[in-house]
Amino acid sequence: MVNRIVLVRRGEAAVDARECADEGTTVRVTRLPVEELARFVREREVEPVRWVWDDTTRWYPGLLEVGVRVERCTDLRLTHAVLRRSPFVDQSFLVDDETPGWDALQPVTATDHALFPLEDPADRLDPVAEHERQRAAVAGSDDRGRLGLLLAAESSGALVAAEMTHAGLPWRADVHESLLTELLGPRPIPGRRPAVLERLSAEVRAAFQAPGLNPDSPGELLRALQTAGLPVSDTRSGTLEQLEHPGIPALLEYKKLSRLLQANGWNWLDTWVRDGRFRSYFLPGGVVTGRWASNGGGALSVPTQVRPAAVADDGWRFVVADVAQLEPRVLAGMSGDAAMAEAARSSDLYQGMVAGGAVATRAEAKVGMLGAMYGGTRGESGRMMPRLTRSYPRAIGLVEEAARAGERGEVVHTLLGRGSPVPTGAWSERPVELGEPPDEGGSKEERDRSRRAWGRFTRNFVVQGTGAEWTLCWLADLRNRLWRLGGTGTVSERPHLVFFLHDEVVVHAPEHLAEDVAEEVRRAAESAGRLLFGGFPVDFPLDVAVVDSWADAD
Repeated sequence: MVNRIVLVRRGEAAVDARECADEGTTVRVTRLPVEELARFVREREVEPVRWVWDDTTRWYPGLLEVGVRVERCTDLRLTHAVLRRSPFVDQSFLVDDETPGWDALQPVTATDHALFPLEDPADRLDPVAEHERQRAAVAGSDDRGRLGLLLAAESSGALVAAEMTHAGLPWRADVHESLLTELLGPRPIPGRRPAVLERLSAEVRAAFQAPGLNPDSPGELLRALQTAGLPVSDTRSGTLEQLEHPGIPALLEYKKLSRLLQANGWNWLDTWVRDGRFRSYFLPGGVVTGRWASNGGGALSVPTQVRPAAVADDGWRFVVADVAQLEPRVLAGMSGDAAMAEAARSSDLYQGMVAGGAVATRAEAKVGMLGAMYGGTRGESGRMMPRLTRSYPRAIGLVEEAARAGERGEVVHTLLGRGSPVPTGAWSERPVELGEPPDEGGSKEERDRSRRAWGRFTRNFVVQGTGAEWTLCWLADLRNRLWRLGGTGTVSERPHLVFFLHDEVVVHAPEHLAEDVAEEVRRAAESAGRLLFGGFPVDFPLDVAVVDSWADAD
């Protein structure tokens, strides 16, 4: 049996560890000096225990710093956010004077892991009372099984995120410096462009006969393009790629390298890489669909140009895995569409759709499915919709109904119960009758456009959000498998996760365990599929590579 221990900060230097029975009664309370907390947690982890705390970012980093790893937790901040939007929950269970405080509570993303930061809003909240409110809300739900799985997975994700920040992604500063020098030229003095950007900017000025042009200024650049007779209304790269002019290739190259300099140049290297590690702050549930966000260093958008700098330590390897076509496979599972599940038996689901006779080419399958999941009803994707509807009625019917619900201003939900936001604006308050005059919410046409846009959001919400649930279950199971595989030592001394993005993970593992890790990655994916979809036969094949550098997995 797993005991629950609620941790509560008391005063300036003490912690209450409140052990709770299953029915919610307190068995005992242990008052600890803060310096004794790590020892207490380490000793209690010998037996199954679930730690309940206001927010993982406030408790776990400090424990990791002294080598203490926990297996389970309930992150009340994250679970509160899920429950507050879930249509599976009677909100009356959660409403209290403290509710606005829990609604507003934010994670901590700071290098100081002190357990008692000054003026922390979490200290004005009662985690014991909140935990009981949440338990009552789940117990009162008709879907408590699915909801309970979501809350456990969300809290496990918080542990994974903290461990990834603590361990860091191995990063070779010398390799990164070499890449920047090769692409941009030597590191410039502050306030100057690198040599390659200086050369390209001179080419752009000459090509557009604009000697004073600053290519970093969208306004100046737009005027130069229009003066040259080019029919443009913006300076986005996608727009420029459609133009014919001798200066366009240099301009596109300038913009690409300028983005690299701003996002991952020398300043990024100085700021975010320390002691051979890139450490960002990963934020589970940072996006309304349940996908993660990050704070610092652009961890969720590391470009391929600098990935060669992500090099495993000597005697270690990276195990890199990503799921092929995750969202269509999730759609097959959550809708129970047997025909689409049959297509998903192929390692390439889109090719499986061709083999099943739904469409003629892989390109048609991909365009059609992306249109179905993201609301593309025009052009080629729209042309594919009737075929997809005939071949996969349950899958297409699910996203179509989610879109219609969104257009009506209703909340939709993922498989496990994460709810979509409620639409705002005058259009969502009541139906607009034919011929109704415009009001403060805009014309009927404007409100109809808003409805359709929200329908496109809810159409994708149910699939993307359920995909996020699958990956949370994958991560949670994989995290524990890696710990059991590694023998002894701290998180960083065993195989451990160092990166996660939507459908891709990177594990840092001792070389002699790398192939075992690859197998555990696959088994965790199979386990996640069973957790969400039971015995329904939908496959989640992985592309797995064991490499020295992250770039070698591409």
